[in-house]
Amino acid sequence: MEFDHFDEEMAAAMLAHPDGGGGLSTYLGFRHDQFTAGRLVAAFDARDDLKTPFGNLHGGCLSAFVDHCLGVVFYPVIPAGAWVATTEFKLNLLRAVTDGTCVATTEILSLTRRTGVARVDVTNVGQLVCAAQGTVTIVPPRT
Repeated sequence: MEFDHFDEEMAAAMLAHPDGGGGLSTYLGFRHDQFTAGRLVAAFDARDDLKTPFGNLHGGCLSAFVDHCLGVVFYPVIPAGAWVATTEFKLNLLRAVTDGTCVATTEILSLTRRTGVARVDVTNVGQLVCAAQGTVTIVPPRT
């Protein structure tokens, strides 16, 4: 997909801050590994304190990861000062995560002035563990 705009400085700043931007993303340990126009690769580790009593990563962690990636991927390709709000996303949890690193590859599928759609595939130990797609609303800058 082609983009009219790509803010390389914003993408570089997001890569330079390995904490994922604060809040829940920092607590869960999200990090941005690669950023190009319309594509984000991010990761986080399946820590013991994020696991259920059965030893699996809680699905809410993957859901939060998908939501984070869904929003972040759009910032370098929307107008400066605009922001995104997740409208909806659907995810399929395909297999349990017990350890290792979860890696999300997020790609923008569609972008208009007001909405964007992206796909997020999460792998762990080389296997697909979560497939998701979501929509964001693009809120224009305040004047």
